Amino acid sequence: MSRIRSKDTKPEMMVRKFLFGKGYRYRLYDKKLPGKPDLVLSKYKTVIFVHGCFWHGHTGCKYFVVPKTKTEWWLNKINRNKELDRKSVKKLKTDGWKVIIIFECKLKDGKAGKTLENIANRIEANGNTNH
Repeated sequence: MSRIRSKDTKPEMMVRKFLFGKGYRYRLYDKKLPGKPDLVLSKYKTVIFVHGCFWHGHTGCKYFVVPKTKTEWWLNKINRNKELDRKSVKKLKTDGWKVIIIFECKLKDGKAGKTLENIANRIEANGNTNH
């Protein structure tokens, strides 16, 4: 697991390049905020998490398959990740942040363009933009 990247992943870089190209400016991995969001757009009071489907247990996704070995250990780890995600999102919303969560599968299989445009629309939108 030491070789697994937690920063600068391909899906994350895709989102960053798109947003930068659209003129959005952001900070990366703000440790002061719950969950250390991947991107923080302070001007829009918006944070973006780009989640790996496996690591964050994306239910119903073809990229989330529980390993056949050490199954209990993996399920505990993934469930811990999901619980930490829930707590972070709840705290961020309580503090007035707009939270956008993008799973890696939404940036694959020809879905990237639509997903990226949706992110830009959600940044600009008022009110609740979470799913």
